[in-house]
Amino acid sequence: RDFGVVPIPSARQYHPERPFHFTMTLNIIFGFASTTTVANLYYCQPLLVDFAKAFNVSNDKVSTIPTITQAGYATGLLLITPLGDLVRRRPLLLIVLTLSTLLTMGVALSPNLLTFQILSFFLGVVTVTPQILIPFAGDLAPPERRASALSIVLSGLILGVIIARALGGIVADASGSWENVYWIGMGLQASALGLLWWILPDWPSKVELLAATQRNNPDKRPLTYFTILSSMAKLAVTEPALIQGCIIGLVNQMVFSGFWVTLTFLLADAPYHYSTLKIGIFGLVGILGVITAPLVGRLIDNLVLWVGIFVSACALMLSQVLMVGAAGINIGAVIVACFALDVGLQMQQVSATTKIYQIDPALRARLNAVYMISVSYFTCLSRYSD
Repeated sequence: RDFGVVPIPSARQYHPERPFHFTMTLNIIFGFASTTTVANLYYCQPLLVDFAKAFNVSNDKVSTIPTITQAGYATGLLLITPLGDLVRRRPLLLIVLTLSTLLTMGVALSPNLLTFQILSFFLGVVTVTPQILIPFAGDLAPPERRASALSIVLSGLILGVIIARALGGIVADASGSWENVYWIGMGLQASALGLLWWILPDWPSKVELLAATQRNNPDKRPLTYFTILSSMAKLAVTEPALIQGCIIGLVNQMVFSGFWVTLTFLLADAPYHYSTLKIGIFGLVGILGVITAPLVGRLIDNLVLWVGIFVSACALMLSQVLMVGAAGINIGAVIVACFALDVGLQMQQVSATTKIYQIDPALRARLNAVYMISVSYFTCLSRYSD
């Protein structure tokens, strides 16, 4: 039973003699859960003006909301996601998803800005479901399908970012209420919670698996929460593949942020003169890149991982060349550049993540946490500088 109370479906209970198969259905549900939860971090971005009006405060005061939410997310990456190497992932995922669902409801009911900011921070802290699911998918998927499995979960994460920004503006504009955006988000997360309860395997923790196979702990000492945190600091400076992956992730985030910020001004100016709504909808072009996720994953499964990173870097350079040379001439060039950017970023992230996960299967949650913290640090820093 989950938490000693909630029954676990019999087909999801762990039996050593009955191996569990990582099916495409489970992979897609992992992606759906990533989409519905990561959206919590981005609903607020198109709604800042609505917040200022609703709470009767200045635009400057509400402009801190995205930074506060991202700071909470970085905190969750540091303090919660490493638990994936210590405890069973099923109860951990059910807990954080339940909390994020309840906190989303709390945000929708916030009576003032201070309450909204506090709840947004804690919502960011528990919006780490995707970063628990990604290494979990890496553990469950067979080696020959690992990149494909990761690409589907990562594409779900990217889809959540894209949809949240568009959905936030469209729903608030159509309904005249920013609260409805968060009510919809709560409903989507509740759906993901039900699906994960139904399909998540009650897979043993890595500590249990290590004990069962009589293998030594990677840290060569009893694994506790504090040894996990200290080992992350060591991994961040001693593993070359992880260091390289973090640098790649930082550069990716710089390219992604710079691209979309400059794109906003490009589309708003001559010769396009797009409205804010049209610019928001244009962001849905990124869905084209998400659709290619299975193909990207299969390609990486059959490539040397550093070759995948090189090919993705070429796609990213192509997107920048198109933006510099032809973006002001024809909208088709902008669409192609957006597509190349999304495919290139996805390929690079999947290749880097797969390479990092090869360091040690017992450390995947911590490795993923270090990698994502490096990316989130740049995100928070760039928002603070804005």
